[in-house]
Amino acid sequence: MRPRLLAGATLRWNAARAQWLMMLPESVVVLNETAAAVLSLCDGERTVTGIVTALAAEYDGVHAADVEQLLRDLADQRLVELS
Repeated sequence: MRPRLLAGATLRWNAARAQWLMMLPESVVVLNETAAAVLSLCDGERTVTGIVTALAAEYDGVHAADVEQLLRDLADQRLVELS
């Protein structure tokens, strides 16, 4: 599985509000830090294993099952595509 953001979607840091945003063509989604960290790695090239490895290099306690579940939840919300 190689997750990627939806076409036209971008991640942006809103410094004024100190929050991550996912900008979509017709909406804006406020992200928590975990979702932003995962989505920033969803480039369509990295596998879920690659995403987990990159996250584990930055954060303690990263579990593959948690990352996979988050990606499935984000896919259900149509924020990421799983291919």
